[in-house]
Amino acid sequence: MTDSVIETVTIAPDEAGSRLDRVLAAHIATLSRSHLKTLILGGHVALAGRTIRDPAAAVKPGDVVTVTLPPPEPASPQGETIPLNIVYEDDSIIVIDKPKGLIVHPAAGHASGTLVNALIAHCGASLSGIGGVRRPGIVHRLDKDTTGLMVVAKTNAAHRALSKQFAEKADGPLKRGYLALVWGAPDRPKGMIDAPLGRHAHARDKQSVRQDGRHAVTHWQVLERFPGPDGKPLASLLACTLETGRTHQIRVHLAHIGHPILGDATYGTGFKTKSNRLSSEARNALEGLGRQALHAYLLAIEHPETGDFLEFQLELPGDLRRLRDALHTESREAGLIKRK
Repeated sequence: MTDSVIETVTIAPDEAGSRLDRVLAAHIATLSRSHLKTLILGGHVALAGRTIRDPAAAVKPGDVVTVTLPPPEPASPQGETIPLNIVYEDDSIIVIDKPKGLIVHPAAGHASGTLVNALIAHCGASLSGIGGVRRPGIVHRLDKDTTGLMVVAKTNAAHRALSKQFAEKADGPLKRGYLALVWGAPDRPKGMIDAPLGRHAHARDKQSVRQDGRHAVTHWQVLERFPGPDGKPLASLLACTLETGRTHQIRVHLAHIGHPILGDATYGTGFKTKSNRLSSEARNALEGLGRQALHAYLLAIEHPETGDFLEFQLELPGDLRRLRDALHTESREAGLIKRK
């Protein structure tokens, strides 16, 4: 691997008070200001030997700034020995139970340690190449901290057939089911959310309900309710199925109807104070979760080669089971446990 390159800049008197990223761009002609801003935010720039992460910081005459350029990323992902929980595998597909914290494919800031790196090591050259060098075999995704079932194509024919099923959604054999622990409880046993989704107007890493967004439909059903000591719904367990597959769809839709997913730091921030109503056991389980309480428990597909109908189901993973059990305990102690 190529070693890092270090550039050193000494601030001149006439540059006093200027922005750090602007000064560096003037001195290092090979780097754009936007690239330098990214390097600063990423902790690759030091001022007087100390890391600085503010691109707008004002510089002083005589300041010595060092910029460390990371080695270039490989042109294509490399195989890495990362454990995979394989649910099913044959010559055409592989179905895995994705753990929390695992990013599906390489992206900016995550060049390695992804599911793709693990799949390359496990499958070798047999992965479908239709998704491109950074997404071989990938026909759908789960968020980094959403656990559960994913199917990956090992041949180009399988990739095309699976992609068709994911595109057909409600009209085809594909079924995708999720379990979500949410704040509060809907007042009906089941329902549908039909609300278009698009990129958030101000936070570019978020999605939001918008009239000019893409068609998005989520179906939900209440499996369990967890009332608090006052008898009011504190949380509930929902089963959700997707009619469409938009980015963050379930998370945004459930927040939109007033029942964001427990532990969702992106779409459930307005409900943080509700944790004060939890018992110490439930509060500790939620704080230890470190992610949104969302799990892809059901995946049904038509096998891309044989045409057989395959259905896979998973139980809640350990961290969500602990949170659910703690909510059960709290409701039982209040004598208020309810189902559906």
